[in-house]
Amino acid sequence: MREKIEVKLRDAFGESVIAVSEFKDQLTVEVKRESIVEVCRLLKEDSELRFDFLSDVCGADMLNFEDASSRKAYLAIEHDSRPATVPVEERFLVIYNMISLKNKARLRLKVKVDGDNPVCPSVTAVYPAANWFERETFDMFGITFEGHPDLRRMYMPEEYEYHPLRKDFPLMGIPGSIPLPGK
Repeated sequence: MREKIEVKLRDAFGESVIAVSEFKDQLTVEVKRESIVEVCRLLKEDSELRFDFLSDVCGADMLNFEDASSRKAYLAIEHDSRPATVPVEERFLVIYNMISLKNKARLRLKVKVDGDNPVCPSVTAVYPAANWFERETFDMFGITFEGHPDLRRMYMPEEYEYHPLRKDFPLMGIPGSIPLPGK
């Protein structure tokens, strides 16, 4: 199945397929951000592949501190600043987990998203189930899904300006940023 998926994707999208890897019998394909909707459409509608079940869409913050001293320096400064050592290009990943019920196969798609302008096309037109997954990823990571029909927060209040699953979000939260219930 791996070869079939890889051949079909490379034939249809060429350079948009960045990498293909396999770990514990699960295939991972990294694709360019601008191709994700068409890649999903092919995977779902191709009669041989039929990845018809989108089981999850999630985000990952790939923020990396170069060394321990830069991390300590970062933690000492204000929460809305970023040290010069933090790479922002392709900081975030959007990860799509899908299943082909017909072939009993799983597939993971990955898309890199810029840290300064975290925007990714929405796949809700192909997989309506992506609606809530993309909203959750938006709420927790701040990744905007272009073309989403109703992109708004799920867990945090609409006026909350932070994204709690980002690595630069303080572990203890930001004091006074959200009203907490009384004791």
